[in-house]
Order: sequence, then structure tokens, then C-alpha cells
Amino acid sequence: MPDGSATLTLTLHARIAEIDAADWDACAGAGNPFVSHAFLSAMEDSGSASSRTGWLPQHAVLRAEDGRVVAIAPMYAKSHSYGEYVFDHGWANALERIGEDYYPKLQVAVPFSPVPGPRLLRRPGCGVPIAAMANALEQACRSHGLTSVHVTFCTEEEWNGLGDAGWLRRVGMQFHWENEGYTSFEEFLGALSSRKRKVLRRERRDANAAGLTFHALSGAEITEAHWDSFYRFYQSTVDRKWGSAYLTRSFFSLLGERLGNRVVLMYAENAGKPVAGALNLAGDEALYGRNWGCRGDWPFLHFELCYYRAIDWAIEHGLKRVEAGAQGRHKIQRGYMPKPTYSAHWITHTGLRRAVANFLVEERAGIEAELAALAEESPFRKGED
Repeated sequence: MPDGSATLTLTLHARIAEIDAADWDACAGAGNPFVSHAFLSAMEDSGSASSRTGWLPQHAVLRAEDGRVVAIAPMYAKSHSYGEYVFDHGWANALERIGEDYYPKLQVAVPFSPVPGPRLLRRPGCGVPIAAMANALEQACRSHGLTSVHVTFCTEEEWNGLGDAGWLRRVGMQFHWENEGYTSFEEFLGALSSRKRKVLRRERRDANAAGLTFHALSGAEITEAHWDSFYRFYQSTVDRKWGSAYLTRSFFSLLGERLGNRVVLMYAENAGKPVAGALNLAGDEALYGRNWGCRGDWPFLHFELCYYRAIDWAIEHGLKRVEAGAQGRHKIQRGYMPKPTYSAHWITHTGLRRAVANFLVEERAGIEAELAALAEESPFRKGED
């Protein structure tokens, strides 16, 4: 497979264990834990990304002529569109209405994790262009006789490169907190308008006056007893929202074992008994909020554990931002501002591709308008306050 200067060979792998961890991480880099060999192998080894959940690994590996791994894409064959957070159910329905199959499809993503980051993992210094990876993914799609490949929550650079290669480009939205060099939570509050500042102080005061004890645990501080409790919290949240727990109990143990201090668990107890937890992973620049759960009804506990404690931790550890996951317009008033997210899509069916392209033009205009409108709801001070 030519990339303009060399011949690259594509192989697909049904298990991440078939790929040397050092090769994988040399391509992935150390900045984003979600694309690390440790995280993705924990997904597979725990049975979370599996045939049971409809995430069948088909990891794409590009090798140079000397056999060295130069690029990787974490890829899965999907029989549905759940656990992706970039919704294409309407596209699937449109194709199925004319009697054609949309599934299975190929998904370049991190399972169950709407976390932006690199998806086309290229070893530094090897000169593998995004166009070569786009070509490899298209080749994988054709060789399987499938209709589409989707690269979700990719970087803006990858999004632009895939667009240049002829892929359809989509924009989404999340809410992130940015660290403007704050030295304390109180200094962050000082950047807010007086009215919003009072609201956040009251929420924190009430949450911390409810008789709860809070802990920020990481690495070896997190025991199996903590994971037992957290898994119960996770299940209670799943039961209320989705009804199916994709992540297995063993995933969390493997996560703690393999990612060590990158795992940060915000934990709340009442009279020594665990009542809530919020799971985060720390990257080089960001703290990524993932799952949370609670037993009982406590004032503002969700905000305290998921948002404010995360800001505290990010400031203390000098991180540039907190990414608190999908959805949540209510995050704006707590300092988490709207940011665009990116995905790219390659569709073989001519009619569907044309329809999706038209849809994405309209959707992007709507997202851009919404981003601008939500920015006007900023809680930060404007001029004198």
C-alpha cells in the first residue's frame, strides 16, 4: 500500500494482545490514556469490548517494509451503534428501509468513552500521512465487504486530514473546563460573575455540610473494596439510564492495575460507608471524567464529586483542563464551556453518502450556531463585576 514514499503493509488483528504493547504505545504516545495499550487491553481482557457487547476488535496495523509497526488505529467491527456517543441510527435506518444492510460497520474509537483524542496513531518520525491511514481504513472496509468506517472523537488535525482524503466530516459538542493558570479553586471562582460565584459557593457549602467525607484516590490507594463499591454505583447509574452494563467488574480492577496513578477516583463516604464515586483518568494535559454513581440523595453531590473535585485536582496537579464527558448544558454555569468535537465517516453506498453529506452540512451549521449561543451563557465576568 503506497504512502507516496514507501510501501506499507496493512494487517487486522482480532485481539490487541497480538500487537506488542511497546509498538502500540510508541504510536499512541503517552498523552491520552484512553488510546494506550493498557486501557484498551483492559477493555478486551475484561470482556467489556467483546462479542457480548458488539465491539469486535479489528485493530488496523501498518508496517514498513522492514516490518516495523509505524501506525495503528484502534478499530472494531460493530453490529450496532451503542456506546459510541456519535449517533448514526438515522443513517442505518435509511439504508435498511431500502433493503440494504448498514451493519456491521467499522468503528475507529475507544469503546464506551466519548473522550476526544488521537485515533490515527502514528509513530513519530516515520512520516506516515493521514491520507495513508485513510487509504488503509478504506481498504479494510472493502476487504470485509462493509458499508462504512467511522473515526469518532478524533483530533482536529485528523478530522481535517480525513476531510482532505474525501471523508465526510461531522462536528459535535462537549463541555470542558479550562485552567487559566489558577492556583486554587477560590481563584477560579474569582473569575466568575458575582452571581455565579455565589451559586457555586453555596453548592459546595451544602455538599460539604451533608456529613460526607470525600477522598481523591489514585494508584495503589484504590483497593478492591473501593472497586466493589464503585461497580455498584456504576450499575445503579446504568440501571436508571440505559439498562445494560457494558463494563464488567473485572475491567475496573484491570484498569487500576494497568494504569496506576493515571486512575483518579473521587470517593464519598457517610459514617465510613461508601455512598458515591466518580472515575477519572489523568492524561498529560487533562483530567478526563468518565463514570459516576451514587446511593442515596445528597445535595449537590454530583456537582461536587464530578465537577468541583475534578477542578480542585486539576489545579493541584497543573493540568490544563477537565473534560467531563458527553452532554450537560448545566455544566456551563459551573465553568465548563462548550467545545467542538470531531468525527469523520467513509461511506461506500453512493445514495447514503450523498444524503449524509447533505445532512452534515445542515447539522454543522446548527452546531456552530449552538456553540455561539451557549458561549453567551458564560458564567465568567464580563468587564467590571
